Amino acid sequence: MEAKIVYFAKPGEENTDETLRLAKLRAEELGIKTILVASTTGDTALKAMEVFKGTRVVVVSHFTGMKGPNIQEFTEENRQKLLSAGVPLLTATHTFSGLGRAMRKKFGMHLFEEVMANTLRLFGQGMKVVCEITMMAADAGLVRTDEDIMVIGGSSRGADTAVVLRPVNSEDFFDLKIKEILCKPLL
Repeated sequence: MEAKIVYFAKPGEENTDETLRLAKLRAEELGIKTILVASTTGDTALKAMEVFKGTRVVVVSHFTGMKGPNIQEFTEENRQKLLSAGVPLLTATHTFSGLGRAMRKKFGMHLFEEVMANTLRLFGQGMKVVCEITMMAADAGLVRTDEDIMVIGGSSRGADTAVVLRPVNSEDFFDLKIKEILCKPLL
C-alpha cells in the first residue's frame, strides 16, 4: 500500500485548515465515525465541529492550572458553544504529566511519563499530543478501543498533525498503534 503524508514547512496554527481538510477526506474514505481533537482555547474545536458536521467529534482541552493556578485556557464562550452543540469536552490531567511533572518541578526528577512524552516529541509535538489525548479520552470512556478513530493535534496553537489510530487505555500504552500519519510538520 502506498499513501501520501503531507509535511508542513513549520508547525503552527497556519496549518489548521489544511489539517482538518486532510483528516476529513481520509475519515470519509475509511468510514471513521469518531474524530478526536486537541484544543487549548476552543478555536480549533469549533473549526473541527464545523468541518466534521454530522460526525462524532470529541474535544480534549488542557487541564485547569496548566498555565497557572486556577487558569483555564479554554474560553467559557467556546465551551458553551461546544456543549450546546452536544460535543463532548474532556478537561483532565494529561496522561504524560500529572504527578510526573510535579516530581520534575519539585525535585528535578524526570519520571516515566515525561520520558515517554519527550520520546514522542522526536516525531513532533503534535505526535505526542495525539497519543496523549487518545489515552485520556479512552480512559474517560469518550472513545472506543475497538474501532479506529481520527486524531488531530498540534504544536501550541491550532492543528498540524492528523493520524488514524486504534485507541487504548493508558494502562495499555504499549499496545497503541498509529496506523496512518496524514500530516505533520517537518520540524
